Order: sequence, then C-alpha cells, then structure tokens
Amino acid sequence: MNDPDAIRASDAEREAAVERLRVASVEGRLTLGELTERTEAAYTAVTQAELAVITSDLPRAGQAAPEVSSAPVSSGEPGRGRARRWFVAVMGDAKRRGTWRIDQGLGAVAVMGDVVLDLREAEVRTDVVDIVATVVMGDVKIIVPDGVDIEIDGITIMGDKKVQVIEAPPGTNAPLIRIKAYVVMGDLKVIGDSRAQPVKKAWAAWREQWRELRGELMGEPSRPLPPPDPRR
Repeated sequence: MNDPDAIRASDAEREAAVERLRVASVEGRLTLGELTERTEAAYTAVTQAELAVITSDLPRAGQAAPEVSSAPVSSGEPGRGRARRWFVAVMGDAKRRGTWRIDQGLGAVAVMGDVVLDLREAEVRTDVVDIVATVVMGDVKIIVPDGVDIEIDGITIMGDKKVQVIEAPPGTNAPLIRIKAYVVMGDLKVIGDSRAQPVKKAWAAWREQWRELRGELMGEPSRPLPPPDPRR
C-alpha cells in the first residue's frame, strides 16, 4: 500500500493551495512576506502532505470566515474602493515599516525628500498592491519580498527607475505589486529581501514540518529551526 504522505501532488492541487493562501491573505491571516514564502513552497511541493502542511493553520476550503465590517478591495479596478493612502516627504523623510495594513491603493510623493515603504510585514487586504509614486529630485524606495511579481510603468525625466527583485517564475500566481511612477531628476527603487536589511521571521511550525517532509523525500537530513523568539 502506498504511503499516504508520499502521494504526489497535481498541478491543480498546487493551484488550489495557492488560491487558498491568497484568500487567507485578503482576510488578513498572512502578511505579504508570509504569502510569498508559502506560495513559493506550494509551487515547489512534490507531495500532497507538503501542501497540507503549508495550509495547516488556515481555515479549510469552503469554511465560512467571520464577517468583517468592510469587504476587501480590489486595487485592480480603478475608481473603486477606498481613497488612496498617501506618504509624502517634502525636504524630509517618510517611512513605513513593520506590521501595517494595506486595504487601499498607496501613493508616495518625494520632493527633495525620501519615502520608504516596506511591504514585507504588511497585511495586504487587496488582490493587488497598487502604488502611484511621484518623485521630484528625491527618492522613493519600495521594499518587497523576493518572489513577487512587479509591474512598473510611467514617465522618467532625468531620473531612474530600478527593480532589484528576484521575481516569481513565469506562469505562477504570485502576489502582484503594480507601480505607476512619475520621476523627474530623482530615483525610484524597488528592492527585494536579498538587497535589503533582513526582516526577522517569526518561528512557524508549518515551515519546520515542510522542511522535514522535503528532507525525507530527498533523502537529506533536516536541520531544526531555531526556537521561537520570546520577544515576538
């Protein structure tokens, strides 16, 4: 009899797991960094057991979620949803890091100043992170997890737009960051984890179980993860 933990996962099962992760993110259960990490794990999963571990702490498919006061917004539909949330720096600095909620489009304006938006620990309640950036003799830096998709367009005059992110493989349903930038004698930078100051990841039971399953499947010893940080 086949080992139930070794049953191979199908492409459809991987896509179903990724969709379940996306829904959990919109419900506020996962940060953007967690969503990206688990999405990558789901696409590289070989067995059904690995997929089960990745979603083990999320509601089952079809299980009704508690009603909330405001419905998630799809930033991909212009003109709908809540007003854009702005971060403005005029001859100064504006920074947003750590844990925060994104439930509307974002705007960044840097006029002879600097704006930093770190999305890695944000709870993203929208299907797409939609950002409009205006840079005049300043800098806007957007930090994202590696493994997301980046769409960027706009106008650059005597300035620069740079994307330094390890993006998701083509054809995967990875989180999408959509940026429209207007840059005049300034810089817009989108950078991933590999080029930014690392964010301490909270200990996660699913990650250790997933590593153990992968190690057994590949015949490699699994090194235990560090214990949870008591400060978190």
